[in-house]
Amino acid sequence: MRAIVTGAAGFIGSHLVEALLARGDEVVGIDCLFPYYEPKFKRTHIADALTNSRFTLVEKDINAADLEHLVEGADVIYHLAGQPGVRASWGREFDIYVAQNVLSTQKLLEVSKRVPSRRFVLASSSSVYGQAERFPTKESDTPHPVSPYGVTKLAAEHLCYLYNEAFGVNSVCLRYFTIFGPRQRPDMAFSRFISAALDKQPVTIIGDGRQTRDFTYVADAVGATIAAGENGAAAGIYNIAGGCYGSVLEVIDIIEGLIGRPLQRKHLDPAPGDPRKTGADISSAQHDLHYEPTVSLEEGLRRQLDYARSVRVDPDHRELTYKGRTELGDGR
Repeated sequence: MRAIVTGAAGFIGSHLVEALLARGDEVVGIDCLFPYYEPKFKRTHIADALTNSRFTLVEKDINAADLEHLVEGADVIYHLAGQPGVRASWGREFDIYVAQNVLSTQKLLEVSKRVPSRRFVLASSSSVYGQAERFPTKESDTPHPVSPYGVTKLAAEHLCYLYNEAFGVNSVCLRYFTIFGPRQRPDMAFSRFISAALDKQPVTIIGDGRQTRDFTYVADAVGATIAAGENGAAAGIYNIAGGCYGSVLEVIDIIEGLIGRPLQRKHLDPAPGDPRKTGADISSAQHDLHYEPTVSLEEGLRRQLDYARSVRVDPDHRELTYKGRTELGDGR
């Protein structure tokens, strides 16, 4: 199997690359190493993969790359690249979100229509639901994004549907629900809570901390992503969630237990664009992809904490800070 992974040096992308290589696939990774956070840390994500002769990294922006050449002979394209972050998507940075989340998807679909048998898997987001109309939320429920980021992810889904209808592109969309685990982006809430805990600093909570999410461990999300590349229905949309329901305050309680001491808490005003609650019906993914999440919230946090402790041994990793907005989004 020859696979293309866009966003290969990112959080989920790097785990996906390793999983594909572990089963013997040939993998071409595409990543422009956009400095949403320090690119040198993205390079550490794929350092092991770069030692594998079946992996090639192409450092290119999808919108400027010779995609026809890069995807030649590929059996599946896993499109995980994109501009993340709900709060940063407001205002003058929106053009970046359009370019990286919408235009890049259209360009990849264009080259995919020449080989309709090739599977195309899009990393979408639970952000498309916004303030969902019911819980657990089904894929058939009406999307109503409450952030520009969510709008761009929904637009990318619509493009997949259109290219399937018009050209038979075998596309599958995965709506990730708050992915966490080792290598999580430094702006994500779990990363910031753990970093603050290890530094014996106060944890900063956006709003009252009673926001609840359906958290998903990264290895479970990767397993579902690979399954979508093999068994996903054409033009299918699947919720990918871990069933690890919890509030921000409950997450901090768990981290306190793992650290072995209480954490000082500091609250900031709520931010626009964040749903109050997420929760997924994953029955479609269970049926079509044989998806069954296995890692609990506490066990996943334990693994993420262990990883954070291990990389802090390296002085370079101690410099990993992120001074922007804390995110509770899809985690991609």
